[in-house]
Amino acid sequence: MTEMNLLQAINSALDIAMASDEKVLCFGEDVGGFGGVFRATSNLQKKYGKNRCFNTPLTEQGIIGFANGLAAQGQSPVAEIQFADYIFPAFDQIVNETAKFRYRSGNQFNVAGLTIRTPYGGGISGGHYHSQSPEAYFAHTPGLKIVVPRNPYQAKGLLLSSIRDQNPVIFFEPKRLYRASIGDVPETDYELPLGEAEIVSVGSDITVIAWGAQMEIVEKAGAMAGEERISCEIIDLRSILPWDVQTVENSVKKTGRLLINHEAPKTGGFAGEIAATIQERCFLYLESPICRVAGLDTPYPLALEKEYTPDVFKTFEAIKAAMNY
Repeated sequence: MTEMNLLQAINSALDIAMASDEKVLCFGEDVGGFGGVFRATSNLQKKYGKNRCFNTPLTEQGIIGFANGLAAQGQSPVAEIQFADYIFPAFDQIVNETAKFRYRSGNQFNVAGLTIRTPYGGGISGGHYHSQSPEAYFAHTPGLKIVVPRNPYQAKGLLLSSIRDQNPVIFFEPKRLYRASIGDVPETDYELPLGEAEIVSVGSDITVIAWGAQMEIVEKAGAMAGEERISCEIIDLRSILPWDVQTVENSVKKTGRLLINHEAPKTGGFAGEIAATIQERCFLYLESPICRVAGLDTPYPLALEKEYTPDVFKTFEAIKAAMNY
């Protein structure tokens, strides 16, 4: 084990993946040379050469179209979109090509080896073009997997699993935690399962779900609730598509209450899908309405970023409201 921040863990995962499989390639805007705007790919070009880690033109549609072609020919491309906000020019390539490649051919060909890495979310004073959380747009698309790590250990294991998974994966990285989240990470190769949630804290009064950077928020809110003798069962969903329905269902049947927290706007956010599914499965067990604590239904603001964020205090107040219903 060695201490790494989240960026170093991602770099370590890419290094291991490229060393163990010559079909793994890394590319995107500025990923070669100095390692990208966040330095996630530092030293990979020097180590593996310009044929396996290289810069692309500034065209997201071109990056994913190129990645689709490589993956269709049996390569394992890891394509970086510099900010998740920039992924929308590639939306057609992802939802109409990447996601449907296997289906349209009856499994005669696929792009199973494709992984798309992209930093998402706010907390860096990036304003409305560098702070969005677009996971729900892609969760509507069968044929994709969507993964969001919360810390360095999770990031390395989940990224290695994503690169080796036989389905195209969008890997959203919480950029506000890139250098802020530090933890012990094995230097060796390991994988964590996709599609399985993790119960981070066992509790009996209310189930609290989040993913990515918001896990830090809900854990702090859970600690505040604990001081008032409210026992929170905290679950990191980790994978948005597919998501671990059974783990959440079992938890809610035990606690009788559910709170879902995500940074994306509330309307159309993935919390709505979770709430609908759990209401269908756990209706007779619920002691209070399912609660969503989310971003506001506005463009992500610059000056009012703190007001926009579904922070610890909003989450804590929502926990108390559910308990007092």
